[in-house]
Amino acid sequence: MLNFTMSLPTEVCFGKDSIDKLAEYINKFNGKRILLAYGGGSIIKNGIYDKITAILNANGIFYKELSDIKPNPDISSVRDGVKIIREHELDFILAAGGGSVIDACKGMAAGAVYDGDPWDFYLRKAKLTGTPLPVGVILTLAATGSETNWGSIVSNAKTERKLPFRHELLRPKFAVLDPCFTYSVPAYHTAAGIVDIMAHVFEQYFSPTDGAFLSDRLSEAVMKTVIHYAPAVMADPENYEARANILWAGTLALNQILTYGKMTDWATHMIEHEVSAIYDISHGAGLAILFPNWMRFALDEDTQPKFVEYSKNVWGVSADGKTGFEVAHEGIDRTTEFFKSLNMPLTLTEAGIDGSRFDEMAEKAVAFGDLGSFRKLGKNDVLEILIMSL
Repeated sequence: MLNFTMSLPTEVCFGKDSIDKLAEYINKFNGKRILLAYGGGSIIKNGIYDKITAILNANGIFYKELSDIKPNPDISSVRDGVKIIREHELDFILAAGGGSVIDACKGMAAGAVYDGDPWDFYLRKAKLTGTPLPVGVILTLAATGSETNWGSIVSNAKTERKLPFRHELLRPKFAVLDPCFTYSVPAYHTAAGIVDIMAHVFEQYFSPTDGAFLSDRLSEAVMKTVIHYAPAVMADPENYEARANILWAGTLALNQILTYGKMTDWATHMIEHEVSAIYDISHGAGLAILFPNWMRFALDEDTQPKFVEYSKNVWGVSADGKTGFEVAHEGIDRTTEFFKSLNMPLTLTEAGIDGSRFDEMAEKAVAFGDLGSFRKLGKNDVLEILIMSL
């Protein structure tokens, strides 16, 4: 296990009617003039918007709105948010939605205290030197874990890039997690979110670090929880127990608790970013296609023990009379079957994506260097995984 420093500063308010504490939280973090940011209008249809604005109005909190943040948020929304913040001298950002809205708001928080273009942060041309505006979250989708973590991922439609920006100061100040707010999420987006949660754990579980026993068992618990409750939440969208467990699993999957003490990978995420930057496929759907193929590519004599561990501990694969490779492949096949049960696409072809731009994707994926730590990937490796995923 590696040395680490732990900091999990986001205050989480979890459960039914947790939004009732919204004004208390905004006041706690000195929000006087806020930007309310959200996506395509689902929070208006399901009544969450009315609850938020009623609380803001009742407490005399000034706010301006920014809507229509896309599922793969574009840097244009970040720029629009920064402009509104400066024009109205706003001092707090309230993100109401899923990871896309939260990620865009983190970009706005950093951009508001930077003189240049906020896209510079994602291109690694600039570092955050000032204190970003505080961000609060009303979460409506179990998926990214952005409600408590340090990362922001934003696309640039003009350049067809999708890049991450991370800083400890980007962590939200608070996150309101009411499982009831996820009842109205469509089946497709629920399933894509479930895949995203699993993929986040994969990126931390498949690690070259030895001796991180506790982290691995925690990771397996999160994965088994998702596998257990996924059928229930897909069959009954208003199953509170299932929604609650999936929602909390999404937060635990990427608030760094599974990362402490080990190296992580993230190669598959970087490959998927190049796919969704061009084709605008749902992030979770892209990961459902790519991750089993990354697993098959990464499996060799050196990595086999970890895949065997995964197959046995997560999927209950029996090793009786089987070679290590057979056990490993069975676990990978179970992963594919699970994604199939969620009606996720299993090939790029099924998602309407051909191989015409694979070379470009592979080149961009390694623009900042080789990917991964569990199995290092260069451009040709990325290309092979993309070809395997057709």
